[in-house]
Amino acid sequence: MVQPIVLKCRMPTIRVITSVKQAPPEIFAQSKTPFMSQAFWQALEDSDAISPERGWWAQHLLLHNEAQQPIALLPLFAKNHHRGEYVFDQNWAQAYKENGLNYYPRLVSCIPFTPVTDERIWLANGIDLEDVLPMFVQGIKQLATQQSASSWHTLFLTQADAATFAKNQPKLAFRQGCQFLWTDHKFDNFDGFLSQMTAKRRKTIKAERNKIHQMGISCHFIEGKDIQADDWIFFYQCYQRTYHVRGQSPYLSLAFFEQIGLTMPNNVVLEIAQDSLGKKIAAALFFKDADTLYGRYWGSLSDVACLHFEVCYYQGITYALAQGLTHFDPGTQGEHKLLRGFSPVLTHSAHWLAHPQFMQAIHEYTELERQHIGEYHRDAMVALPFKHNINSGSG
Repeated sequence: MVQPIVLKCRMPTIRVITSVKQAPPEIFAQSKTPFMSQAFWQALEDSDAISPERGWWAQHLLLHNEAQQPIALLPLFAKNHHRGEYVFDQNWAQAYKENGLNYYPRLVSCIPFTPVTDERIWLANGIDLEDVLPMFVQGIKQLATQQSASSWHTLFLTQADAATFAKNQPKLAFRQGCQFLWTDHKFDNFDGFLSQMTAKRRKTIKAERNKIHQMGISCHFIEGKDIQADDWIFFYQCYQRTYHVRGQSPYLSLAFFEQIGLTMPNNVVLEIAQDSLGKKIAAALFFKDADTLYGRYWGSLSDVACLHFEVCYYQGITYALAQGLTHFDPGTQGEHKLLRGFSPVLTHSAHWLAHPQFMQAIHEYTELERQHIGEYHRDAMVALPFKHNINSGSG
């Protein structure tokens, strides 16, 4: 589907590459989260999680300056499905179909299977987003024409980058979503965190945790460098079950997890839960960077009430506090996080559609959607279970 292409953009040039191996390693040096590291993307490629066979046609755009030095890289895929994205546009696809138009293929810039806010373009040292964005947009439109792609979607932008996109490319349509993020407001420990909650919510959380403790279930964390082969095998059994009980196949293979354990051990930590007899019953995998813990994958071989809350939320908060991590992102969706002290945070994405009439319709759609999301965000802030407003409410 994808042929080697060089896109011309006035002075600089854009080269289409199909693997992060084809980009200079230094282009990844400014990455702020584990998910934009070369090691993470290399594991996705090496394990075939992102491949044409899976509906991910990689055609990343590598921008060179006038001296033909690489200065920026935009992750880009041509896709014929929406899986692994977490910004949902199936109703857009249906509208195209009802009007006799093809919505697929479409172009997507995202971290596959990872709904985490981060810079979406790798920039060389000294290069700013506003310097390269117009050239990338020009190149994307050329590519869309060549491949009959309906649109381009860049997902989970930072708030700052979304503002740059809006200022630099005002004709794009902008969507917002809402996720839930825990922040350490100098709680010191888990009891300090609970002390800031209303009596009702504090009682509920203590009751949930007591159910787990009374069953003799315990949890422990294994840092990346100490994770053994049998730990990964057990984790993968749990991870698979999360999908299988829904009649689905997991996106990622055991080989992917084993590789990141070797190539980015300082960024991964595995949690394992055991019953009163010491039998392993559940596992969760977290990523971390300098200030944030990310809950990404979990699974359980036993159906135990409140175990998900303990393993994925309460233990994560405890670990973040112990490690001095300011934020904990437990993963996308789930209003149940709100009542457990995770604050609503706005997410941002930008969209371009080649069809002029549909582009106008999407502008109107996203404007109304942003209003509804804004109202939801404000209501969610009010619903937080703290005795006092300890959040700034920023998006």
